[in-house]
Amino acid sequence: MKTRYALGIDIGGSGIKGAIVDLKKGEFAVDRLRIPTPRPATPEAVAAIVKQIADHFSAELGDSTSSDLDGLQPVLIVPVGSVEQHGPHLPLDTDTRIAAAVTGAVTDRLAGASRDVLAAPAIAYGASGEHEGFPGTVSIGTAALSGLLVEYGRSACRWAGRLVFVNGHGGNAAALADAVARLRFEGRDAAWCAPSVVGADAHAGHTETSVLLHLSPEVVRFDRAVPGNRAELRELLPRMRAGGLVAVSKEGILGDPTTASAAAGAQIFAEMVDGCARRIEDWCPDDRGLLI
Repeated sequence: MKTRYALGIDIGGSGIKGAIVDLKKGEFAVDRLRIPTPRPATPEAVAAIVKQIADHFSAELGDSTSSDLDGLQPVLIVPVGSVEQHGPHLPLDTDTRIAAAVTGAVTDRLAGASRDVLAAPAIAYGASGEHEGFPGTVSIGTAALSGLLVEYGRSACRWAGRLVFVNGHGGNAAALADAVARLRFEGRDAAWCAPSVVGADAHAGHTETSVLLHLSPEVVRFDRAVPGNRAELRELLPRMRAGGLVAVSKEGILGDPTTASAAAGAQIFAEMVDGCARRIEDWCPDDRGLLI
């Protein structure tokens, strides 16, 4: 993926100027921003102004204005999560938190100072029917999620050049595959990817607890963490399909969160970001639209 737009900053005697430059055309893509040079022009003061300019040309869709995007065709990266139980120790929005954090880090990695890539606000509700045996879970189901994603993609692709969903919940996979396949059939450049690491446990165990200890330690009730069912997921699926997760784990945990640590979470999160960034750069969707 080649960068077309870049944030240019010119530090001069009369002021500090910033602009998004179209590298292909060699011209300004959006209106320039000028801020007077601070007096005294210490490195710290100049750095603060440069950050202010960079923040003005945000890489987040929610912080942008319509005029910021006029004439641009960015890659739009959309986190998709869930609101569902994650044991007695993790918050209900764990999947959304992880998907949004990966999306933000991937956007920073791919965009740098450019406007080619935008991170969208998260789609926070998913298909979580297997968790409905626990309070707090809110599931909209596969059919509703698929329809939502299709309409989201149809609308976003009117101005975004490319669309990719970052999935934080395994139960959303069927909806994503169906929706993205339809969007691609209709001629839209859409795909999806899932943050994953080799050897991860399935739900609210070592993997997710470690990542949350890294990202949001204040929301982890680690004193409530207990080992869950550590059998292979393929062994548990028949019972889960019949009775949900509660049929195989009264704690709502598949794995062992008591072994989690922030250090492990930092490493796992880095692997998630590396994998998603690489797949988005390579852009090789399979027949389900999944980036491989």
